[in-house]
Amino acid sequence: MKGFLDDANYSVGLLDEGTNLGNVIDNYVYEHTLTGKNAFFVGDLGKIVKKHSQWQNIVAQIKPFYTVKCNSTPAVLEILAALGTGFACSSKTEMTLVQELGVSPENIIYISPCKQVSQIKYAAKIGVNTMTCDNEVELKKIARNHPNAKVLLHIATEDNIGGEEGNMKFGTTLKNCRHLLECAKELDVQIIGVKFHVSSACKESQVYVHALSDARCVFDMAGEFGFTMNMLDIGGGFTGTEFQLEEVNHVISPLLDVYFPEGSGIKIISEPGSYYVSSAFTLAVNIIAKKVVENDKFSSGEKTGSDEPAFMYYMNDGIYGSFASKLSEDLNTIPEVHKKYKKDEPLFTSSLWGPSCDELDQIVESCLLPELNVGDWLIFDNMGADSLHEPSAFNDFQRPAIYYMMSFSDCGAGVPARRPRRGLAEFPPGSSLGFQAAGGARGRPRLSVPCAAPVGCEAGRRGGVRPPLRAPPAPTPRSSSLCRCKSQSTSFQVP
Repeated sequence: MKGFLDDANYSVGLLDEGTNLGNVIDNYVYEHTLTGKNAFFVGDLGKIVKKHSQWQNIVAQIKPFYTVKCNSTPAVLEILAALGTGFACSSKTEMTLVQELGVSPENIIYISPCKQVSQIKYAAKIGVNTMTCDNEVELKKIARNHPNAKVLLHIATEDNIGGEEGNMKFGTTLKNCRHLLECAKELDVQIIGVKFHVSSACKESQVYVHALSDARCVFDMAGEFGFTMNMLDIGGGFTGTEFQLEEVNHVISPLLDVYFPEGSGIKIISEPGSYYVSSAFTLAVNIIAKKVVENDKFSSGEKTGSDEPAFMYYMNDGIYGSFASKLSEDLNTIPEVHKKYKKDEPLFTSSLWGPSCDELDQIVESCLLPELNVGDWLIFDNMGADSLHEPSAFNDFQRPAIYYMMSFSDCGAGVPARRPRRGLAEFPPGSSLGFQAAGGARGRPRLSVPCAAPVGCEAGRRGGVRPPLRAPPAPTPRSSSLCRCKSQSTSFQVP
């Protein structure tokens, strides 16, 4: 993946007023229907800017260090670097991607709980000193290979979900912290702070109360050993909703004032990942095969007593591609039918599968959809997190194309000036995102990389800037459907 940035030249489509995400999807569905019906993503970079603005409005006292493994596409990293976030990296590859953007080592932390020696040495070589650790073996590796390391002790939290251990897999116990501090003293490793992480699945705000109390205990304990503690990392687990962020802030803000007050010299950071990118990406997939089955022999095993048929639909993307996270967590998006259909059209019990024919490659177990045909399109929103990794080589799966967009209004969201890089133009002071249009008009974007448009795009053949996208004539609206994922009924209407 070392050449990922070099291989991923991209452009950003600028939307005229009156053009929205649905219009963009309609445009690319039409193009892909003509050129091969491959799956594709549409990334709305303006949503990332808005999420950062939301963060600054609610928890400005906490500096975000974006979790790179969540979505390492170049445009995402580029715009977050421009916004001034830090970066939490889990590997040499991720550190390299961020470093190539000109991000200073002070704004990078190395968070892998199980570090390769070669990657610890690489972090030392490029000056990435801040890293996390939760056991003695890791501490000894750091001591031998990174003399300037500044370590955050990763402590476990108590967010047990459904009777299972939530975050006890990584993170040391409060009881073991004293032993680790003793080891660090003997090994001459500098301990500078504490990290904890609360899972996004945790619904108990009291977990933050206990975690912050434990962190304060570790700070006091470290003081006894002579360590100067100056950083607290409250981890990730932010879902992206404004309500959840406000709820977390309501709990932690008074505790931070008590345990880590302003003026104490302690820097508060966090590691949001899906918070920034989940809602920014939409995936369009094509139906490549279908099978009619008897309703009482449906995959869920439920007998409905209905004589109506049920359908199994196979899509051109699955768990060996963009839905890889489905193996470890529930899908947090509802499929939408792209084509228009009548309101009184019958809905049938359906399941959605990836193209591998693997029994694990089931994306949606049960949902109600109109009868679809091979060649129809389904739309999945909230697909920006953990879905844009390199796909498996099985069955010649290819990474879906990514088309970036941003409205002119989102270009004025207040991004500070920084040096121009591969995807975005220079951001002069006083011009927010500071884009300059291809025609030279002030305040409009000029993109400095070759167009990543599909075959047939005039701008792509010229290697120039994509023209602003305009709404196609008589766009086909996406339709509503009724989904029963995990046997729960949820109806929705797409405007």
